[in-house]
Amino acid sequence: MPASLRFVDVLASGPVAVEDRPAGAAALSEVALASGLALLMTIALGAIVLAHRSGRLPALTRLMAWMDRSRFFGTLAPWAQVPLMVAMVSLITALLGMYWDISLHIGLGRDEGPLANPAHYPILFGLFGISAAGVLACALPRQDEVGPSGVKLAPGWHAPAGGVLLTGAGTYALLGFPLDDVWHRIFGQDVTLWGPTHLMLIGGAGLSLVAMAVLFEEGRVATEQSGRRTSAVATYVLKACLVGGLLIGMSVFQAEFDFGVPQFRLVLQPFLIAVAAAFSLVVARLWIGRGAAVAAVLFYLVVRGGVSVVVGPVLGELWAAVPLYLAEALIVELVALRLASRPLALGVTSGVLIGTVGYAAEHAWTQVAFRLPWTSDVVVEGVLMATVAGAAAGLLGGLLVRGLRRDLPDAVRPRLHFGLALAGIAVCAANGVVATHPDDLRGTVAVSEAGGGEVDLEVTFDREPADGEPAWLTVTGWQGGAGSEGLVVDHLAEGEEGVWRTTRPVPADGTWKTMVRLHDGRDLTAMPVFLPEDAALDEPEIPVGDGTRPFDEEKLLLQRELSDDVPGWLWLAAGSVVLLCSLALVLGLGWGVSRFARATRPEVGAGRGPKVPA
Repeated sequence: MPASLRFVDVLASGPVAVEDRPAGAAALSEVALASGLALLMTIALGAIVLAHRSGRLPALTRLMAWMDRSRFFGTLAPWAQVPLMVAMVSLITALLGMYWDISLHIGLGRDEGPLANPAHYPILFGLFGISAAGVLACALPRQDEVGPSGVKLAPGWHAPAGGVLLTGAGTYALLGFPLDDVWHRIFGQDVTLWGPTHLMLIGGAGLSLVAMAVLFEEGRVATEQSGRRTSAVATYVLKACLVGGLLIGMSVFQAEFDFGVPQFRLVLQPFLIAVAAAFSLVVARLWIGRGAAVAAVLFYLVVRGGVSVVVGPVLGELWAAVPLYLAEALIVELVALRLASRPLALGVTSGVLIGTVGYAAEHAWTQVAFRLPWTSDVVVEGVLMATVAGAAAGLLGGLLVRGLRRDLPDAVRPRLHFGLALAGIAVCAANGVVATHPDDLRGTVAVSEAGGGEVDLEVTFDREPADGEPAWLTVTGWQGGAGSEGLVVDHLAEGEEGVWRTTRPVPADGTWKTMVRLHDGRDLTAMPVFLPEDAALDEPEIPVGDGTRPFDEEKLLLQRELSDDVPGWLWLAAGSVVLLCSLALVLGLGWGVSRFARATRPEVGAGRGPKVPA
């Protein structure tokens, strides 16, 4: 029996199908075409690499020579500068495509096919560009230009560790594309940002900035070894842009909250903000210097805010709100006044303050900028999670900077700190995704026609819907069509005698999926108002009308496309594969930072960071 039949006993007879787009994986013809495109790009990249290393491609050599003569770009060895520029442009391209893609999914639902969604192209080219930048970083330098952290790829060919890491991060992100198609074939086309394979796309791109930081340092050390003077201003600006990009990459995980259709508990938002802020801004202040945390945030606001403007007003899609991070940047700068010489202590202290004072600042900002502002329901758990995760992320930031300074202590302590920090973040994340739903809540709906396919609603619950103020109690309508009008989030207003009313007419026809959503504590539950017939899913229409309906697991409505007949062991196996791939990426980055930190030569001793206590 279709899952949606649980909600109503009687459905309207003879509904008209309004949704017949494919509900599973892409057609094999589109898979073949996309695979062919990726193969052609890979062949072209391989041809460029081989031509350069054999001396038959002077264009790259001339470009690097010009950059080497530039006072600004000459701050880094050109074999590091060129890949870093390619990677940054690629990251911004992928970022634009990702927010565009999320907006389209919120407005239109699932894709008719991967090649029918225009947002997929900038994502694909952007992620390929990240991987290509890593390949270029491995191919451009001659063996005598790579420092002691280089990795031997073949006889006579040593690649910088940052290039190897960047290639790995980009490849990991690209793997999300074919694996996403496999995931859809097995589990259905889940319309959510936080599907496991979607997290691969995001995580690989976001964490590629760590690899880029290692590559930056390798290029800087090579420049200093050559005896060339570097520009302090150029170094500051380039590093600030790099760490601003890191903040952007770490913030992408919040995108569903930015748009106002999160499919997990609200406590995850302050947790994610604290992790992004503590990790990125601690790195900025310690790695770059005074004022760098604020500079990184300014870069973030320009780029991330610019993407919202392009996707929203320019392309006519949904607007995504932007966390500010300004208070968090000031916190890190102030803490650094006392603890700049103790990176790990600065990281932990900043993280704790970000999880508390920073939480308060972002709480105030959500009240005016976000569709779903934070409420008292999430304060205690939200502050606790943000504080623990902020301290852990700040510790990771301090470790990263000590690695970039080549100043890691003995082998045991960094690994212990690294493991504890990852465990703290993982525990908080696991707690945030655990949700329940009540099995005894029902709502009685009274409908008033408002014209134009919209209705006004009065909802009466058979008991108090929440213990105090809920995290949210809304009527949410989404997937009603392309453009900025494809999403409605209306907060129900409590009236007399326990009657809750909409504050504006809400859609209830066409392709709209409209429901009452309730989030209280760990409970995530929903009641359908209107769901269209979906021929591809063999789901009937749930019509709008007066009557009493039960609340059920929210996921059944928000992710209607998910298959409900997949055995549990298959979910576990598939999720474990993605988890292991993700763990390999994180551990690989840790290995790369450690390798760079411990690769020392007498002639670069002056370029090493100062020995400081933890």
